Amino acid sequence: MLNNSIYEFLLELRENNNRDWFHANKEKYDKAKKDFEFFIELVIEQLKTIDPNISGLQAKDCIYRIYRDTRFSNNKIPYKTNFGAFLSTGGRKSKYAGYFIQIEPERCFIGGGCYKPDSKTLKAIREEIFHVPTDFKTIIDDAEFTKQFSELYDDKLKTAPRGYAKDFEYINLLNYKSYVGTKSISDEIANSDRLSVEINQVFKALYPLNQFLNEIIADI
Repeated sequence: MLNNSIYEFLLELRENNNRDWFHANKEKYDKAKKDFEFFIELVIEQLKTIDPNISGLQAKDCIYRIYRDTRFSNNKIPYKTNFGAFLSTGGRKSKYAGYFIQIEPERCFIGGGCYKPDSKTLKAIREEIFHVPTDFKTIIDDAEFTKQFSELYDDKLKTAPRGYAKDFEYINLLNYKSYVGTKSISDEIANSDRLSVEINQVFKALYPLNQFLNEIIADI
């Protein structure tokens, strides 16, 4: 599904991550970006059969800019070395849980969920899980989910969140700062027809999690 121009550009950018090279090779970037946008359009069509909530979504609204914000970073490299997109109602800036794709040589992955939500959203998610922990466990313990993700993204508090007892039976489910599943994809798969199969399997496994999270977020 991926055009060769995407990997070729990203590999060259990795070795020449500076503004002079980028400006001199703008045509290569434009071609790779256009091909990635076409790829995401195909992914959206594929995703519509799994999650009807993303109907009407356009690739240009989902794709992240390649330019890095270096204002508050010690790393002044100007460009990201990947193409990424977040597929959710409203596009990449959406407050809702969704589906993520990153294409980068040796670092491709597919995933989704709710990544580092704001404090109000995170509190609402934790409160819902607190009241229906077995419903949430049914989702993340499902055979299809565990087949794709060994566990939720491991970004957790070291102790119980404020307001919850440390001895609560399911306290481990409330300690997450993000509610996300991710799966690494090899370069071999990323550059083959197998990629569409992987995307389909991962997004199908993610759909119940996103549905659970988005019902909470919609009420905030």
